Amino acid sequence: MCQSFLLQIPLVTCVLRRVQTPPTVRIIHSGHACNVEEERHTERVYTIREGETLELTCLVTGHPRPQIRWTKTAGSVSDRFQDSSVFNETLHIAKILRTQGGRYYCKAENGLGSPAIKSIRVDVYYLDDPVVTVHQSIGEAKEQFYYERTVFLRCVANSNPPVRYSWHRGREVLTQGSDKGVEIYEPFFTQGETKILKLKNLRPQDYANYSCIASVRNVCGIPDRSVIFRLTNKTASPSIKLLVEDPIVVNPGQTVSLVCITTGGEPPPLLTWVSSNDSLPQRSVVKGGTLTLPAITSDEAGVYSCVASNNVGNPAKKSTTIVVRALKKGRFWITPDPYHNDDNIQIGREVKISCQVEATPPEELTFSWLKNGRSLRSSERMVITQTDPDISPGTTNLDIIDLKFTDFGTYTCVAALKGGGIPEISIDVNISSTTVPPNLTVPRGKSPLVAREGDTVELECLVSGKPKPIILWSRADKEAPMPDGSMQMESYDGVLRIVNVSREMTGSYRCQTSQYNGFNVKPREAVVELIVQYPPTVEPAYMEMRQGLGRPVVMTCRVLRAHPSRVLRFEWLLSNRLLHAGAFDAQRDETEYTIRSLNRDGWGEYTCNVINEAGAGKCTFQVTGKAYPPEFYYDTYSPLWQNRPRVYGFKLQWTQMNPNAVDRIVAYRLGIRQMGLQRWWEQEIPVDQTINKGELMTHNLTELIKPESYEVRLTPITRFGEGDSTIRIVTYSGECFISSQQAVNLSGNTTEHFEEEPICMFTQDKNDDFDWTRHSAATRDTKYTPNTGPSGDRSGSKQGFYMYIETSRPRKEGDQARLISPFFNVAPKNPYGITNPPAYCFGFFYHMYGKHIGKTHSSLFLSFSKGQTTSEGPVWSLSGNQGERWKQAKVSIHPTASFQVVLEGIRGPGIEGDIAIDDITLEEGECRDPPPSSHSTSPDRAEIYERGSNLRQLAALNQHLVGENMVAIATGL
Repeated sequence: MCQSFLLQIPLVTCVLRRVQTPPTVRIIHSGHACNVEEERHTERVYTIREGETLELTCLVTGHPRPQIRWTKTAGSVSDRFQDSSVFNETLHIAKILRTQGGRYYCKAENGLGSPAIKSIRVDVYYLDDPVVTVHQSIGEAKEQFYYERTVFLRCVANSNPPVRYSWHRGREVLTQGSDKGVEIYEPFFTQGETKILKLKNLRPQDYANYSCIASVRNVCGIPDRSVIFRLTNKTASPSIKLLVEDPIVVNPGQTVSLVCITTGGEPPPLLTWVSSNDSLPQRSVVKGGTLTLPAITSDEAGVYSCVASNNVGNPAKKSTTIVVRALKKGRFWITPDPYHNDDNIQIGREVKISCQVEATPPEELTFSWLKNGRSLRSSERMVITQTDPDISPGTTNLDIIDLKFTDFGTYTCVAALKGGGIPEISIDVNISSTTVPPNLTVPRGKSPLVAREGDTVELECLVSGKPKPIILWSRADKEAPMPDGSMQMESYDGVLRIVNVSREMTGSYRCQTSQYNGFNVKPREAVVELIVQYPPTVEPAYMEMRQGLGRPVVMTCRVLRAHPSRVLRFEWLLSNRLLHAGAFDAQRDETEYTIRSLNRDGWGEYTCNVINEAGAGKCTFQVTGKAYPPEFYYDTYSPLWQNRPRVYGFKLQWTQMNPNAVDRIVAYRLGIRQMGLQRWWEQEIPVDQTINKGELMTHNLTELIKPESYEVRLTPITRFGEGDSTIRIVTYSGECFISSQQAVNLSGNTTEHFEEEPICMFTQDKNDDFDWTRHSAATRDTKYTPNTGPSGDRSGSKQGFYMYIETSRPRKEGDQARLISPFFNVAPKNPYGITNPPAYCFGFFYHMYGKHIGKTHSSLFLSFSKGQTTSEGPVWSLSGNQGERWKQAKVSIHPTASFQVVLEGIRGPGIEGDIAIDDITLEEGECRDPPPSSHSTSPDRAEIYERGSNLRQLAALNQHLVGENMVAIATGL
């Protein structure tokens, strides 16, 4: 089996119930990743385009099988993922949002040692449409932009990664220094997120169409976005006028129209309406600048604002308040003589009747009093107060001084609004010798109240008194909300009804009298105890147990909590057949069932019922001999290779999950079918030896038709029969790949594979000065850059593609462009280290022709970096005119750790010097057929190259290469 670029895991043998091992964890990925990079401190960064599907899988080892939990640190305040967790292997987020970026953690624990934790940072890429806003300097802001005014055009676009901006005036590209009347800069406080175009002392040519182009350099295939703004001598910020009063007072049910008109602004402003209630009412209608609210309700009252924007200056905003007249929630209370702390109404003492309503607007509220239906006016003994500063607004009081027998009767408080149109509220209060203060008791047998979880319960307090007061319910044992989420609930009959009661509602509930609709005296209160019984909560709720024939199996069902906590009994069943039953041991919190030697009859679903008075808790165990699913190796790029012109191959790689948990795997059943077709083609892959934990297995798929994709299914087979299958998709990626099997093309005739990242597994370096370009035939029209660049790809085809650096404007001397490969893993034969590093041969074709490739700075470099460490310098470099032909370079490398390949081109002093590369190859073993030394003018370099190109020997060349205006430093690999 081919082991190149892959890391073998040390062999570990796990025997169920005999050898226990702590957990290990590894995160693999699928879905629509743009790139997966390794950063310092072993952190992995997974970049994905907004709207694509994120799929991360946590692969764990350890016995007992660890429990898996995904968590995340917040990417933003609006991201709620941190409040919840995903408790399975695969984290799947369809149509990922920018707010869902952040660091995701996979935690595995099985009670042995410390939990295993791995993390991966997910970076979500996006680019919104840019917006151009126009401003004048503060001292010059007026209605219009006249001549000799300074104007700022600001371009803003939300993006990740940071956006780059470019400006055009008509068809002219604007750059710093290209026009004395134009300045382009990025303010420090915006951290590069905005690009400002400053037009100093406006000239006639400055009145034009300006376009701002926002770009993230095609990262993740995100295209550039642009916006156009037309600047004229009439350009002005918006101004508006509201043709309504403020405030607007209306009755409910009326139709309200708000009219907003523009009084200035160029380009014509866009009018929008906003409300203080976060959103406009659902039934509202907006037509132009008119907002219509049909049949308005009290809930739709608030502040409504008309906003005009044309991206010039600040938006204009005008607001008005709509007040919907209303009367609601009438209440009363009776206060016996407050000076003598009485609880009863007594002849000769004072009594106060208070009446309260909620009124909108409050200044329109009026009160009147009646006694036995006749109008009552304020007097020395009957004092009427319309508003009392010591109590809530909207309250009137009637003080009866020196109560007499003739004062008994019905008093009526009438609330109204001055404008009319709203029904009055009348409240009757009886004052008589039968008026008595409240009393509160709990009926016999109603406390404690015992219920089962899910029942409907009624907590009851008996209240007496005339008039009868409202009852307030609250939690007495802790500061906790009531079932409806509030801290207090009102009841007019003394009953608190709870539907679908839960165990969290167990506790003490207080009922107490309210001053409203009753006596304003010291509250009476009582307490009702509620006890909610529930069946035992047990674990595991479900567990799959896999075991080989003849081995023991121990199943344990543990009780976490129950009420009543006295558990009555337990029973174990296989399917519906009773195996064992008995009384639960009160000294233990678990019960076990043991299969001494598993046979075929013992496979099936085992259930343990733990039963108390409220019901049963159920543990379920699925005992089987099925092998665990294999795990496809996703951490390397798909190893595709070209077999024949019309077909391709694929190296399928996998490890077996817990191979020793069940009987020995004797074979795998491989199924493969072309995507979109129904028929599967199957074959068996025999396994002659015992598979060790973490052992990498491979199988070459051949005769795959270009460019079709295939669905591959792999199923392990033991004495039990078929195990769990794993399915993955094999997708043809063109002739644009690197293979450890044989030399292959980097770029071929498949047009799409250089149009978006990743480019043939390579990515453009985000920190260089410009990008490599995918092209075919000549790079430029020869009348502009004669005698530079190849006339076709390495094979001579004008339709074939290659990569090159375009040295024309705006490139300048010394600008760098870099292509970076993914990390390639190295598989040590000794799992504890690499004592004899393997050899690989990296080769490519280059084309370097043109007078400006010259003797100074125009060069091509090849570097390697290992692990998380950046290369210290190039391992191969070349400068100077190499003639109008393709040449081959090869370098032998001996990596001791994972490594990357970096191809760097540097622009020379002029435009006649394009550098191109094609047909990148990577082969196992030393380079056996090194090309002629024409790639270098130095015999010393050719001599060292032919000795195997030991990377450390390149350090000796430093001084010589510097003399030829090149730089070469040993990489440290």
